[in-house]
Amino acid sequence: MKKIGWIVLLMISLLVFTTMAEQITLRYWMWDPSIKAKVQAAVGRFESIHPNIKVELTTIEPRDYWTKLRIMASTNKLPDVFNMSSGYIEEWSANGLLLDIQKYVDTDLKISDYFASLFNMAKYPKGTGDIYALPFAWVTPVLFFNKTAFDKAGLSYPDENWNWFDFLNAAEKLTIVEKGKVKRWGFWLYGRYANVEPWIYRDGGHLLSPDKKRFAPDKNAIETMEFLTKLVTTYKVAPMKKDMTGVRSQDVFPLGMAAMWVDGSWNIENNRSLIGNKFKWGIAPVPVGPHGSKKILYAWPDMIAISAKTAHPEEAWELAKFMSGPGLTMNMYMAGKIPSYKPLADSAAFLEKGKQPSEKGILLQLGKDEMVNSFTKGWSEWRGYGAAEGLGLNGALDAVMNGEMSFQEAMQKVTSYANRVLSRYYK
Repeated sequence: MKKIGWIVLLMISLLVFTTMAEQITLRYWMWDPSIKAKVQAAVGRFESIHPNIKVELTTIEPRDYWTKLRIMASTNKLPDVFNMSSGYIEEWSANGLLLDIQKYVDTDLKISDYFASLFNMAKYPKGTGDIYALPFAWVTPVLFFNKTAFDKAGLSYPDENWNWFDFLNAAEKLTIVEKGKVKRWGFWLYGRYANVEPWIYRDGGHLLSPDKKRFAPDKNAIETMEFLTKLVTTYKVAPMKKDMTGVRSQDVFPLGMAAMWVDGSWNIENNRSLIGNKFKWGIAPVPVGPHGSKKILYAWPDMIAISAKTAHPEEAWELAKFMSGPGLTMNMYMAGKIPSYKPLADSAAFLEKGKQPSEKGILLQLGKDEMVNSFTKGWSEWRGYGAAEGLGLNGALDAVMNGEMSFQEAMQKVTSYANRVLSRYYK
């Protein structure tokens, strides 16, 4: 009996040792400290399902996130799992930094539970290769409009059938001039990507060559950009950007300085904060151009990726899969960001009935369309984004709208500049 007892004790000890040996730690980085407690709660739920996995969560301010992550990448110390921008998928995949997760997606993910078009933006080579990240949220530009202003002008609200003529007609009637001074503009825009690209794609246009390696706006893209700049220079329904100095671009509409505005759906949050109950407002799809389709949507996802160097790919996949949808809750999303995971997006919690805008369901309908964008290596530089906002396409369009350059001159200069940038990345 004593021998049997020792054998049992030995077996128990071996089992405990084996269980302890199987314990692993995953490092997870994300870019939004404001929801750290909520993410930590989700991590806790994951750990309860996977008791052999410990997750070390690090949250970093967005302005510092990419700098720190690139330093980690350069020293081969990337976290196992981390938030990834769809704008960097090509660059990071090409550099061998992201784990190819195609086999996991094929065998362990129900694509129909997600907005399927988002996965095309997680592929390398772009749109045709394997999947390197999972989308957990997505955004798209929409037309924000002041319902109170529309009502006073006797105008019908924008809808999915609106075209450029409908839009321009409303913009002209909504522009109020008193004693030679504009009291309210019909529209507000400048050269930023979220203000311009949605119009281009809704007119069937493209900024890049078919292989995505050259800046080569087609005739529809040129038509669209010329139409937008004329809203300022010819039709006088929108202000010059230089005349809005001192006002944050995202505040022009909620402060009532313009009756319409096209920008990312994430601005719902800021609108609610600034507008309150001062006026009624809503959202609608971006108007369709003369050569466009209502079934093309300029959009992009936020993603979660796995380091190619992780020592625990199977466990990292389980965490990435959990944090792309099944483990998340609606209170982890700022208003206007749409969950990639349909069971969450289709919930009553997403629609937020009783809050402005009442049309949030439009975002879910738009998600059924084909999603496209213009992200490339070096995108932020040639496009004029972030620190490069005064350069590239952004700066060129601003110069036209500020009366500092002709449209033709601006296109020549930005084409030369953009292709110099792209030539550094694509041979």
